[in-house]
Amino acid sequence: MTNEARWAGRNSDKDVLRNDIWGNLETTGVNVGPVASRIPNFAGADLAAWRLAQVPAWEAARVVKCNPDPPQIPVRLRALHEGKILYAPVPELVKGFPFVRLDPADLKARGIEFETAATSQSFVEVGRPVQFEDMEFLDFVVVGCVAVTRAGGRTGKGGGFADLELGIFRELDKVGPATAIATTVHSSQVVDDARLPMMPHDSALHWIATETELIETKTAFGQPKGVDWDRVQPDQYENIPFLVELRERLET
Repeated sequence: MTNEARWAGRNSDKDVLRNDIWGNLETTGVNVGPVASRIPNFAGADLAAWRLAQVPAWEAARVVKCNPDPPQIPVRLRALHEGKILYAPVPELVKGFPFVRLDPADLKARGIEFETAATSQSFVEVGRPVQFEDMEFLDFVVVGCVAVTRAGGRTGKGGGFADLELGIFRELDKVGPATAIATTVHSSQVVDDARLPMMPHDSALHWIATETELIETKTAFGQPKGVDWDRVQPDQYENIPFLVELRERLET
């Protein structure tokens, strides 16, 4: 992969790792569509979602948050078919509201198919817009990943959206110590622990589901207590419309 990733330059080691993952997915032909600078879609994403749904914390969850990317369409679809309240973020947080709320009963009443509501192209239009403060407590959180480790390490596409969201959730008490953090990835995205060092602001995974296995990480990594505002990048303030105002609300 020769093209520089969209968010390259923030962590050179992770840049190399992401490029290796994206390149390998394409070389082996298990990618579904383009992968560079993305949470990559992969063959077997539906099976990984099925494995994730076997986690007891998922089965017990009433309210689920899931990232907006294509490989997690089967996860979002399962949540809706299982009657769970689903929160999904506006891709890259580019609107004045950060999330939409998808209630299966509300969608049915409006004649909206779950298959439509599970895609990012549609859920921003059919979901109910909400601010962070309006969200319910989250029982289960699914994040998008480019690479993960069995120890619970993770990295996304480099934009910092998942860690920012989770930091805000913690500051607002929308997640707690018992809230499971999970992802679905292709088995080739699981790498050795040494390749993916975790930083203090990084959130660790409790569960990883691939097309071949379900991994309980039993992570020893501590979770951040909130947003490390000193690490928020200038382009995040520039590109996320509500971020400055949200920081002011949280710090007052």
